[in-house]
Amino acid sequence: MKKICFLFLLSVIVLGVNLYAQNARIVSECTIVYNLTIEDGNSTPELIQSLKGASKTVYLKGSKSRTDLVSPSFSLTIINDTKRDTTIILRELGNTKYMTFLDEAKKLEKNKKFEGITFLPTNETKTILGYDCKKVVSKLKDGSTYNVYYAPSIIPSTREYEYQFKDLPGLALEYETTSEDGKMVYKFIAEKISLTPVQAAKFDTPKSGYRIL
Repeated sequence: MKKICFLFLLSVIVLGVNLYAQNARIVSECTIVYNLTIEDGNSTPELIQSLKGASKTVYLKGSKSRTDLVSPSFSLTIINDTKRDTTIILRELGNTKYMTFLDEAKKLEKNKKFEGITFLPTNETKTILGYDCKKVVSKLKDGSTYNVYYAPSIIPSTREYEYQFKDLPGLALEYETTSEDGKMVYKFIAEKISLTPVQAAKFDTPKSGYRIL
C-alpha cells in the first residue's frame, strides 16, 4: 500500500514538472510595450512633466534585442546582439543625435550595479496581460531592493535584453528600477505584448545623422 501511495505521489510530482515544462515557452521573437511612471514622491514637477506619456518598447529577435525609451523631450535606444557581443546606444535630444558603441568592458561598467543581483521569491502573484506572474524582490549588492513581477511561462531567447534580468527565470512584465544616480524610482508596467515576428531592420545600425561619442 505504501509503495502504491509513493508511486502515486511520484506521478503527481512528475506530472506537475511536465505541465510546467509544457507551459514554459522559449520565445525568440516578441514585442513588449511598457507604461512608465515615477514612483518617487520627491521628483521635481519638471522631471515628472518631461516623462509624462513616456513609454518603453522592447523588441526581441533571436540573439538581438532593442529597447526604445521615448518621451516628449528625448528618446533613448539600446541595441544589443549577444551573438556578436555588441551594444549600441542612440540618444536624441531635440535635433541632436548621438551614437555610442559599448565594448564588453564598457557594458560591464555601465551595468556594474546589477552584478551580484539576487531575486528573493515571495508568495504574491498577479495576472498581467493574461499571463500568471510571480513576484520577486530584487536585491542589489548595495542593499537596495525593488519589486519585479515576471511571467515564468515566457523565457526570452536572449537573456540579456535587460542586463538586470539576465538571471530572471522568465519575462519581467512589471518592475521597478532606479535612476543611475539612485535618486529616483521608475515603475514599468507592460500594457501590450505581441509574439509576432519582429522586422530585422529594427536592429540595423544607423549609417548617418548621428554624432559618435
